[in-house]
Amino acid sequence: MQPFNTPAFLKSASAFDDQTAALGEVRPHPTEERLLQLGHALMTELLDVIADTALEDYQTILGEALIGAFHSAAGRIERDADRARDAMRALDRDFDGSEAADVELQEATAKARAGDAAARTAELVRDAAAHCWTVSTGEVWTAWRGSRRGSVLTAAQLEAKQAIRSLRARKSGEADPGGPVIAFRGAPSADTAEDAGRIFDALNWALTEWPDMALATTGAKGSEKLAIKWSQQKGVKLILARADFDAHGKAAPFRANDDLIALEPTCCLILAHSLDEGRGSDRPFGPAMNLGQKAIEHGVRHVAIRARAA
Repeated sequence: MQPFNTPAFLKSASAFDDQTAALGEVRPHPTEERLLQLGHALMTELLDVIADTALEDYQTILGEALIGAFHSAAGRIERDADRARDAMRALDRDFDGSEAADVELQEATAKARAGDAAARTAELVRDAAAHCWTVSTGEVWTAWRGSRRGSVLTAAQLEAKQAIRSLRARKSGEADPGGPVIAFRGAPSADTAEDAGRIFDALNWALTEWPDMALATTGAKGSEKLAIKWSQQKGVKLILARADFDAHGKAAPFRANDDLIALEPTCCLILAHSLDEGRGSDRPFGPAMNLGQKAIEHGVRHVAIRARAA
């Protein structure tokens, strides 16, 4: 296992440490550095225990379950904090100036703030475990449902449908989802070192052109997982338009392209087949070709990723 190197700026008080210190709790909170070390230690211990055993065949399920457990915990705690905020708003609206009402409002406020800190705690452990998982196995973890905030170790992640709603809200003046969207679709077989290099080259070019970009993809295996890994390394916001096979069957990968186009991307990057000559004549990946065609139909700039010139 590779050692976990805590970023230098986390070795002193962080924003999380300041947040928990401001709560005024008698019992101290663990520091951000210790929480990151905890997430790393949990994942390292799991991988060490199951390595070279019969459970190694189930490594992906077990590893993702560990990360997902903290993701689920963060969501549950955040919902409790939201309920406390709802209570705060109601108490503030009906405040009558009495001492009892003041105490009740303070208690609801304290509960909401404590919940926010606890949810952030679970997110820090989750992200550290996910970072260790990627470093150790080369695989990337993404939340199956919902959006998540990013940390110093991972980029934020949004569900495509939520991002689409935000785009529509922006048009009506209600919200602004952020910078330009760069969509990417690639063949599952394009997962070699040669493919990774060219995918990263293309994404680095896009980041230079649009520094505040968000990356949109379906999260399919192979080249799209490599793109997700790039977004985590660069701290670029990730939007996932997952293919819904339960709802759309074999058409799901193509329906996911509709969601990518609905995000109104500034540019679509596609990689229809592996660029590694060792893979032989790789059949073009239909969904990637389809995204390129949809981009043309909607007047969206699209770039096909190609091998380096000889």
